[in-house]
Order: sequence, then C-alpha cells, then structure tokens
Amino acid sequence: MKFKNLSIKAKTLVVPILFFLIINTGNAQTIPADSLYLGQKIPGDSAVVFAPGLVNLTGRNVPCISFSPDGKSAVFYVGFWPEAGNPYSMITEYKNGRWQAPALASFTTGRVTAEPIFSLDGNRIYLYATGVQNQVGTADLSYCEKTGSTWSNPKSMGSPPNLAQDQYHPCIVADTSVYFSTSNGEIARCQYQNGSYKPRVLLPFPVNYANISQTWGDPYVAPDESYLIFKSNRAGGYGLNDIYITYKKADGMWTNPKNLGAKINTRYDETAGDITPDGKYMTFSSNKTLYWISAGFIDRLRNSNFVPYVKTKLKNQTGKVGEAFNQVIPDSTFIDDDGNNTLSVYVTSRLPNGLNFDSDTRTFSGTPSEAGTFTVTVLAIDSEEASVSTTFTLKINNSSGISVESMERDVVIYPNPARDRIHLSFGNPDNQQATVIITDLSGKQIFSETIRTTSTVTIDLPQSPKGIYLLSLKLGGSVINKKIYLE
Repeated sequence: MKFKNLSIKAKTLVVPILFFLIINTGNAQTIPADSLYLGQKIPGDSAVVFAPGLVNLTGRNVPCISFSPDGKSAVFYVGFWPEAGNPYSMITEYKNGRWQAPALASFTTGRVTAEPIFSLDGNRIYLYATGVQNQVGTADLSYCEKTGSTWSNPKSMGSPPNLAQDQYHPCIVADTSVYFSTSNGEIARCQYQNGSYKPRVLLPFPVNYANISQTWGDPYVAPDESYLIFKSNRAGGYGLNDIYITYKKADGMWTNPKNLGAKINTRYDETAGDITPDGKYMTFSSNKTLYWISAGFIDRLRNSNFVPYVKTKLKNQTGKVGEAFNQVIPDSTFIDDDGNNTLSVYVTSRLPNGLNFDSDTRTFSGTPSEAGTFTVTVLAIDSEEASVSTTFTLKINNSSGISVESMERDVVIYPNPARDRIHLSFGNPDNQQATVIITDLSGKQIFSETIRTTSTVTIDLPQSPKGIYLLSLKLGGSVINKKIYLE
C-alpha cells in the first residue's frame, strides 16, 4: 500500500462558519471565552505557534487541527513522531472546567487516520483512512460518527467520491458536497445530490494545473463555497508549497489565486490552511510546526487588485512575404478578475518588417516584407500595473512558401570542390522558378541561369580560374548563398 504518500501529507480541514452561531450563542455554549481554542492567546496579523507544549511538542509534526462547532473538542493528527510511521489522530476535550490532555483517538488504532475535520453539526469527523468499513481505495475519504461520548470506527464515504487510488483531505461544505485532493495531486469536488455523491469534477485552471507539479492542494472551502484556501508550488511563491486563496465568481469559476504573503508563507513548506468555526482564525503548518493567525486576510484580499493571467495560450502563426497578414488576439487570451476592461495589451518584441500591432483593436496587420521566424511577446497590463505576458511563434515564409532556414538546410551542392559541373539537390522540390548566379570574390558575375527547383538540377560551369566562388540562389523574395570551389 502507498503509505509513503500517506505519511508525507500533512494537513486537516477546519469547521464551517455556520458554527459562528453556535460558538457565539450563550445558552448553547458553556465553555468560557478565555478557554476557547485550548485557552491559547488569540493571534493577530502575525502567525504564532499554536499550543506549544500541548499540541506542538519538540520533534512532533502536527500538520493541522480541527475544532468542533461548540468549541469543546479538538482533533488533530500527527505524522513522523516520535519516529517515522503511519499518521495517527489525537483528540482533546473540555471537561470539568478544563482541557484534557490530548489522547489517542479510539478510531485511529490499527489504521492510518489523517486530516480530520468536524462536520457542520459536530456529529461526524471526516478524514482519510485505511482499513475502513466498505473500503474502496488504498486510502478512503471516510467518516466517524459520534454516539454519546464515543466515536465509531471510520466508514468509507463510498464511490464516488473514492476511487481505487488514494484520496486525501476532505472538506465538507454546507450542502454536504465534498472537496478533496486526488491521488494525482489535483483538487476535486463531488456534488452531493439526492442522498449520494456525483462523480468527481476537477477544478479548472487557474486552481489546478498551475503548479510545477501537482501537490495535493489541501483544500479548505468556506461552507457557502465563496472562497477556497489551498497550497501550491506555482511560480512566484516564497519557497516550496505556499498557501493561496481564490474566490468563487458569479459564473462558478474561480479567481486567480492570491498568495497569502510573507506573514504566512516562507522558504519552507506550508500546508493545510484551515479556518476555525467562527471564521476568525486560520491554522496552518509551516516547516512541520502548527501555527495560527487572524483570518482578516480573507476580506482584505478579496477587495484587493487581482493580477491578470493567461487563460488560453496564443497559437503559432505563419505568413508569407508579400501577402497580407491579419490576426486578432482573442478576448479569451487574458483574464483579469477585476474585469477585462482594465487591460491594455502591447507587443514588446520585434515584428517582421511590414507588420504592425494595434493595441486598441489587439490586431496584427500588414504585409510582411521580411522572411524568418519570430518569437512574439504579448503583454497585458491592468490599471494598477499588474501584468502578465505570453509568447507565440510567427513564421514568415518567402513567397514560394519555403523559408530561408528551410532552403539553407535543404539545398545541397555537389561535388564541391567541382571542375566543370555541379548538381543542386533540393530536399523539398516544388518546381518553383529560381535564379542561380555565380560570382567571384571581387563580385564579378561569371554565370547566371534560371532553373526550376526539381529534385536535382545540373549546372555546367564556365571555364574559370581555380579558386573560391559565391553561388547565390534567388527564390521568391529570398536569397541563400553558398560557397563553391573550382579545381
């Protein structure tokens, strides 16, 4: 079984914001305010270690923690402590006016259990586990049910959402749909409908598929699915995996993810950014240590500028010398979640002679007079000067349709050195009219003849002194030059 991957993953999800009401309703909440969250000092906008000496112990790796909606229970899992092995879960409860020492969860015995999260009503703990009832894959998204003060052993959530492979880090939202990480590292969602789960749907770019490699994104999704927090090793981060946030748009797509910044992300690995039930704090792991911080960044980043991104890469284009060229950059190329009307588009690289770009209409037009292959860079910049660029290859052939580079490669002259005749072999014969001119090194022309570019053309040379000569082959609007030697 793939326990190597199981033990590497470090994280857990946290409980929905609906718990707000439970935690802050006096007659339903008996735990004193100063005892919430294991009685820890409340963090501000800077991350602090969570529960040192109680949850965080020297050498212990605690990737994530989840709190019950009533605030009187906490469940977390431990990886690689006190020595390398399978992840296991621990629970602590508030009883008789104080928090009990964390103890091994009954449902963790004899199996892997990791990434636990309380359900919205607090009567279930969702997690991924092995050795579960009705198991589907190597590690299943599963749940434990509470009866009185005891928890059942894990039961598989079935298929879907589970497949024969591993699946990790469940997050249950308000309508009981589930987000999770697949065995390939993507973030997926399964809709809950009429008592069962629909097949998984992978979240689109720019959430998935922007990584150097997919990295089991550890999704935490708000109960109303208004935002998603996940980890990623995409470009522009501070180190290994960083934590990002993305917001659901009116069309059901997700905004360009925003890095949570240097107060949270470091050159080390960050993982499992989970929001507490009251919506006020985020717990996360950094370099194998559990931290927490104010969740004020959620609204702050929602209302800050979004960086534009490339949604659809531009296709490579071809043209010909002397023929009109016209190409419009599609509206789907760049996306700015603040509105595409904020974008100005420019070309920042050299275009072939005769070709121009109109930024207002986003159109390439003109009649190229220069053959060659050009790498064209297109830059989109928004009103706050955030920008993104993409490139495509523009290949301008001469009027015969054969590029200079192709001609240089495909035309072979033999024998060389020669005496009274030479042969021109065309690797791509197309029966085009061409002119062959031979000059000496002073520029004096000694030969000129019109030929057709058939597979092989034989040319009888004039009587000339021994030495080096220049053969020019003119084809359409292009010229290639070759040296020949007369014996």
